[in-house]
Amino acid sequence: MLHVVLVSPLIPGNTGSIARTCAASAVGLHLVGPLGFKVDDTKLKRAGLDYWPYVVVKIHDSWEEFQDYFMKQDGEKRLLAFTKRGTSIHSDFSYKPGDWLVFGSETKGLPQSALEDCCREGIGGGTIRIPMVETYVRCLNLSVSVGVALYEAARQLNYEQLNYQPELPEEAQGLFPAEDIYA
Repeated sequence: MLHVVLVSPLIPGNTGSIARTCAASAVGLHLVGPLGFKVDDTKLKRAGLDYWPYVVVKIHDSWEEFQDYFMKQDGEKRLLAFTKRGTSIHSDFSYKPGDWLVFGSETKGLPQSALEDCCREGIGGGTIRIPMVETYVRCLNLSVSVGVALYEAARQLNYEQLNYQPELPEEAQGLFPAEDIYA
C-alpha cells in the first residue's frame, strides 16, 4: 500500500531506524544510491535491531534505476516528495494506497530530478512539508520525518497495511540474518 524511498541517505543509524519503522508499519523500504555507507555497516545493523528479517528492502543504484523500477510497478501509484519547501502540509494532504513517500539525504535533501518526477503529471503527487520553526532549526532528523509522514499517511488509510503482511520472498527478507546484528 505504501512505500518509503530514501534517496542517497548518508547516516546508517537513520536508515536503520527507518527500516525498523518500516517493519513496524508493514511498508516497503527503497534505498536509492549513492548511499553514504555500506549496507553491512554495524551502525545500520544495530539501529534496525533484530527487525531486519521483517523489512522488505530494495536497493537501487541510482534515481534512474529506481524510476525504471517504479514505472514497472502495477496499480495506481504516485511519488510524493517530502521537503521543507513543500507546497502541502503533511497532515492536510490526502494520501492514497499506492503512495511512495520520497525523502532526500540528510545534508542535501532531494536531487532536482527526483523533485521534478514527484511533480510530473501522471506519476507525481507533489511536494509535502512537515511544519517546523525554521528560524533556528534547519531541518528535522530524517528518521523522525519519515515516522511523522508515514504514520500520518497510514492513519488516513486506517492502518490498512497492517492487515496485509505478505510472506516475504527469500531475497527480500532484510539485509542481515538476526544472528549477525550484534556481531
